[in-house]
Amino acid sequence: MTEESTIVQRLWNYCNVLRDDGVSYGDYVEQLTYLLFLKMADEQTRPPFNKASRIPQGLDWQSLLARDGAELEDHYRRILESLQKEPGMLGVIFRKSQSKIQDPAKLRRLVELINGETWVGLDVDVKGAIYEGLLEKNAEDVKGGAGQYFTPRSLIKAMVEVMRPKPGETVYDPACGTGGFLLAAYDYLSDRKKFDLDIDQKQFLKLHTLKGKDVVDGVVRLCAMNLYLHGIGGEESPIEVGDALLSKPNEHYHLVLTNPPFGKRSSITIVNGDGKAEKETLSYNRDDFWATTSNKQLNFLQHVRNLLKINGRASIVVPDNVLFEGGAGETVRKKLLQNCDVHTLLRLPTGVFYAQGVKANVLFFDRKPASETPWTEKLWIYDLRTNQHFTLKTNPLKLEDLQDFIKCYNPDNRHDRKETERFRAFSYDDLVKRDKASLDIFWLKDESLEDSDNLPDPAVLAREIVGSLETALEQFRCIEDELESK
Repeated sequence: MTEESTIVQRLWNYCNVLRDDGVSYGDYVEQLTYLLFLKMADEQTRPPFNKASRIPQGLDWQSLLARDGAELEDHYRRILESLQKEPGMLGVIFRKSQSKIQDPAKLRRLVELINGETWVGLDVDVKGAIYEGLLEKNAEDVKGGAGQYFTPRSLIKAMVEVMRPKPGETVYDPACGTGGFLLAAYDYLSDRKKFDLDIDQKQFLKLHTLKGKDVVDGVVRLCAMNLYLHGIGGEESPIEVGDALLSKPNEHYHLVLTNPPFGKRSSITIVNGDGKAEKETLSYNRDDFWATTSNKQLNFLQHVRNLLKINGRASIVVPDNVLFEGGAGETVRKKLLQNCDVHTLLRLPTGVFYAQGVKANVLFFDRKPASETPWTEKLWIYDLRTNQHFTLKTNPLKLEDLQDFIKCYNPDNRHDRKETERFRAFSYDDLVKRDKASLDIFWLKDESLEDSDNLPDPAVLAREIVGSLETALEQFRCIEDELESK
C-alpha cells in the first residue's frame, strides 16, 4: 500500500464514524480542508521553514490543541467565523465556513488524527494524491450529488494530452469544480520528460498559468485547497467564486478546458410577496453573445469562445442537445463554424459520468480573427459511443480506452489525419447543409440492434434508456421555451 493510500484510508475510516452522526462525505472533506490548512500553516512557522504565520494568533492550530470538550467546539466555530473574513487564499478556503461536527469528542479525535501527520514534510505529489483520493471518494457518493463536479481523470488527461499546453501559456476553467483540468495541465507542464523549465517558467507556472471560477462556494474551497496542496498559487487564490456567465471576460487565455455543469437551464430562486420560493429562468443578455438563450450549455459554449485569445484553443464537454437543438442552438453552431476552426468532436459513451444517463461529447476549437470566409474547413468526429459500454464501478473509462482517439487526433500535427472506422471528417459545406446545421452525426451500425446475442448488460441497457428519456425531456423543454418566448 502506498503512503498516500494509507493516509487516505485512515482519514476515510474515520469518516465512517462521523457518518453515524449525520456528517456526509462532502461535509467531512470540507471539515478536513479547514483543519488541514490550519495544521500546515502551523508547520510552516517551524524549522526548517520558519515562515511568519498567515493565521492570526489565537485562531491557529495550537489554540485547537490546547482545548477540549465544549470549549474546543466553541473555539473551532470562532476560528471559522473569523478566518472567512480574511483576504486572499485564507478567505477563499474559509468562505462561508461552518462546523458540521456536533460531537466535541469526535472533533478532538479528528484534530488528533491530523496532528499525527507532518503534512508540509510530505512530498507535494503525495499531499495532492491524498486530497485527490478523498475528492474521488466524495464523488463516488452519488447520493450527495458531489459527482457532478468530478470529471473522470482519464478523460481529463486525454483532453490535456491532445491540447498540449506550452510553458508561458495561460489555462482557464470557468466551471472548475475541484480543479481536475487545472491540475492535469499543471502535471503536463511540470513533467520533466516534456519540458525543462527554467526558474522564471517555474514561477510563472506556479503563480500565473492557472485560473478558474465556480459558482458553488463549497466546491471553490475544495479546488483552492487542492491547488494549494499541489504547491500552486501564492497568497492570492487562483480560484474565484461567482457565476462565470454573468459578465463578459476582462481577461483572455491561451487555453480553456472545461466541463460545465450538467442541467440545461440557468435559474435563480426568488421569494415572492407570499414568502414562497420560486425558480425563475435566467437568460444572459450579453452583447458579446451570438444568441440570447436560457440554455446554460449554449451560454457556456459562447462564453468559452469569448474567453480565448485570438488563436487560443478550447476543449469543452457538451451534452448532445448542443449538437442538434434548433433556434439559438442553430445560430451558435453556425457562428462557431464560421468564426472559429471547429476541428474535432469526440462522442463520449454513456456510463462515464457520475450524473446518470448523460450523453456528452468533447468539442475542440480554436478562436480565429475576423474573416469573410469560414474558418472551419473540416470537422473530424471520433465515435467512442457506438458499441461501447462503460460503467463507473465495474468497467470505468480508462486512459487506455482513449489512446486510439489520441492517436487519431494526431496532436503532433492535427492537419495530417487519416480516416478510420471510428474517425471521419465532414466538410464545412456538408455541415451547414444539414438540418439546423446539426453536428449530431453517426455512421457506425449499433450491433445490439442487429444481434440479440450482443445485447449489453441489463444495467447498461437501463442506463441508456434513462439517457434517452432525459434527452427527450430536454427536447420537450426546448419546445416549451420556444412556445413561452412566443
